[in-house]
Amino acid sequence: MKSDLVILDRDGVINCDSDDYIKSVAEWSPIPGSLEAIARLSRADFRIVVATNQSGIARGLYNLTTLNQIHQKMTAALRDHGGQIEAIFFCPHGPDDGCDCRKPQPGLLHQISERLNVPLADVPVVGDSLRDLQCASRVGARPVLVRTGKGVTTESLLADEESDSALENTLVFNDLAGFTEALLQGDLDAIG
Repeated sequence: MKSDLVILDRDGVINCDSDDYIKSVAEWSPIPGSLEAIARLSRADFRIVVATNQSGIARGLYNLTTLNQIHQKMTAALRDHGGQIEAIFFCPHGPDDGCDCRKPQPGLLHQISERLNVPLADVPVVGDSLRDLQCASRVGARPVLVRTGKGVTTESLLADEESDSALENTLVFNDLAGFTEALLQGDLDAIG
């Protein structure tokens, strides 16, 4: 039985990314076509969940209130396009905090599985970074790379990463809209 769940990274997949972090509501802007893609998935009865590292909190660049305001802007913009996100899971920790919820560790995805009571086998996890793909692979989900955000750089890393055979079945799309089109056409199995 196929899952109706799709897990998305946020920065670089849904919205434009920044090496300086998305620290305010004003800095959040959607990648062209991403909100429409999520709306298409919503209308097709897919459950959309976001799993995102937000180490800017641990770094003192913004706080939980600001993060919530950014997410409110994102969900409102998505509603305007006729879509919705069921839940947003985030890791507020820094890279040296040793938590199990910071991707590539699988904690966020385990939280999603437990709270939504959904097995993660073959669930598409769409990201733009190597850690997104590694996280998906660790829980038996389906790693999907988009070339937006850091995706082009990640794609070149994948080509060089002969040692990580778990990622050799990663699907690659130009953007979230391309992934959505393939998923809705039933082409993911043909591609993978």
